Amino acid sequence: MSLDALWEIVGLTIRVTGTALLAGSILGIPLGSLLAFTRFPGRRFIVALVYTGMGLPPVVVGLVVYLLLSRSGPLGSLGWLFTPPAMMIAQTIIALPLVIGLTMTGLEAVDPQLRLQIRALGADRSQEILTLLFEARAGVVAAIVAGFGGIISEVGAAMLVGGNIEGQTRVLSTAIVLETRMGEFEFALVLGGLLLSMAFVVNVVLMRLQHRPPYWPGR
Repeated sequence: MSLDALWEIVGLTIRVTGTALLAGSILGIPLGSLLAFTRFPGRRFIVALVYTGMGLPPVVVGLVVYLLLSRSGPLGSLGWLFTPPAMMIAQTIIALPLVIGLTMTGLEAVDPQLRLQIRALGADRSQEILTLLFEARAGVVAAIVAGFGGIISEVGAAMLVGGNIEGQTRVLSTAIVLETRMGEFEFALVLGGLLLSMAFVVNVVLMRLQHRPPYWPGR
C-alpha cells in the first residue's frame, strides 16, 4: 500500500467517524436532556429502547441500513449503498443511543436544587440548560467518548454498507481486517497503531472540554 493510499484511508476514517460523531452528538445531547428534564407518557418505554440500543450489535445496524439503501429498499433511489454517506448513517445510529443514554444519566445525577438556584439568580431557559449541561459535563463528555469509541473501531456495519472498496469506502478498521486476512500482520499492526493514536488524540481533546467554563448567551 502506498503512502498516498494510507493517508486517503486515514482521511476517510476521520471524515466518516467525525461526521457520525457530530451528528450523534447534535441529536443525542438534546434528546438525552429532554429525557432527563421532562416526564411524559411512554418515557419509560423510550428509555428502555435507548438502553437496548446501547448494546445493539453494529452488524445488525449495518444490516438494517443495507436493506434500507439497497435497490429494493425504500431509500434505494438515493444510490448511497457502498458509499461514505451509508457508513456515516450506520455509525450515527450506533453512536446515538450511547450519547442519549449517558447524557440522560449524567444530567439526572445533578442535584435537583441546582435548577432552583439557577432560576433564582435570574437565568433564562437557555442559560439554565447550558449551566446544567456544564455541571454534568463529565457525563456529557463520557457520552461523546462512548459514542466515539463505539464507531471508531466498528467493522461489521462499515463492511456491510461500505463494502471496503479501495479508494472509496476503505477505512482503518476495515483495512486492518483486510490486511490480516492477507497475512500482512505487521502492516495490520501499523494500521492498528494509527487507529489507537487517533482515538487517543480525540479523547484528550474531549477530556479538555470538561475544564471549560460555561457559556451564557449575552455575557
